[in-house]
Amino acid sequence: MREHELQAAWRNRTFQSACKGYFLGPRDLLQHDCLRSRGSSGALLPWEFERDGEIVMIDPPGSLIVNLGAGVEVIVQAGLAGTVVVVLFEDWLRPHLDSGALEPILPDWWQAFSGRFLYYPGRRHVPAPLRAFVDLIKANRD
Repeated sequence: MREHELQAAWRNRTFQSACKGYFLGPRDLLQHDCLRSRGSSGALLPWEFERDGEIVMIDPPGSLIVNLGAGVEVIVQAGLAGTVVVVLFEDWLRPHLDSGALEPILPDWWQAFSGRFLYYPGRRHVPAPLRAFVDLIKANRD
């Protein structure tokens, strides 16, 4: 299975030139407006970074908060629109990275993520729709 970047902070290219070298570590993000997201529980999700075994979790300030899931496109568009810092899976931002519209922040601090996981009750008789979904996921792994 291919590894994905679990979390990555990105900024608009025009903002990059104004703040060249500004972000030296995750705590530098505490001085900047960040787009925050909520999990399904409603709790704000902290940003977690890791480098050389050191784990840093931060709760950066954010003037905009969206629900993760349906709000992913809002997060991407806010990152493209200006000076807000966003954290998302790299794959969701790949088209904008390839086009040069977005630039990475703190790539040495990104966490590797081995992929998505599916948890379901282990039963002798798995319902047919769930069995079909599990089989589909297994067949389409990277």
